[in-house]
Amino acid sequence: MATGHVTAALELPPGLDTGPAAAAADRLPGGWHLSGTVDGDYPVVTVACTAGDPTVTVQGRTVRMRLSHTAAGAATLAYATYTALERTRQQRQMLTLHANAAVTPSGRGVLLLGTKGAGKTSVTLALGERGWTHAGDDLAILAEHDPQLLLYPGKATAAVRPQDPQLWQAPKPIIILAPFIRDPVPLTAAVRLTVHPAIPRAVLASATPFSANEQLRLHEALARYISGLPTPLTGPSRAPYGPVWPLDSPRLARWRAHLIARLEQHPYAYLYAPDAQTAADLIIEEYA
Repeated sequence: MATGHVTAALELPPGLDTGPAAAAADRLPGGWHLSGTVDGDYPVVTVACTAGDPTVTVQGRTVRMRLSHTAAGAATLAYATYTALERTRQQRQMLTLHANAAVTPSGRGVLLLGTKGAGKTSVTLALGERGWTHAGDDLAILAEHDPQLLLYPGKATAAVRPQDPQLWQAPKPIIILAPFIRDPVPLTAAVRLTVHPAIPRAVLASATPFSANEQLRLHEALARYISGLPTPLTGPSRAPYGPVWPLDSPRLARWRAHLIARLEQHPYAYLYAPDAQTAADLIIEEYA
């Protein structure tokens, strides 16, 4: 199995239908792909089906998961195995975070942070309309490769809220982001967004040195995926249920703290704007 820029040996119950998981490939950074052979010394993810509660245990380089047969045969398999490999990603000095990313025409990456509804997707789409290349929506991959921080290809699709206010409850259409990066690019800056029509004018303000609040925000953002919080193991047919997974370690926590210190050495700003177009223009003016 290859997903999230990591390859692992995957052990599945005989006869399990992996079609729904493969169909979710474009919703995960690096996709989700299976091959019939294992050639190399890879971390191992084993999946078993059980009627009881889902469980995750770690034994050395092996992550053992127990899922219901319904969840194992659904797209949940892709999301769960992706999260199970987050420990391996961080051991290799890359991690998943809740963010968007875009690349300037000159090939430099900009990370777009913000809470849910802050405007990350709309600003990313506005940058794409102005000639920038997409690097991830909602899920981005940040890596440390001395002497640089790098952005790897993140999630290549986006759920876009309909413009018609009458359709605010309608499901968000899924679009494929194009053009999309194929290879990692150097990180040049990070921007924490707040886009809201009540903001009178666009403002970009430096956020370094980091406040204690920003330190806490980043620690939460960089750690949440290793705990498995975004992966409801019961699948979409039941109430979300995501116990904290025992995948973390003090060494990885120290590396994430080091990564935050590295981010503080880059241009890092807060951006407030009344709309996505104004925010995109200000980002281009500052970083293109």
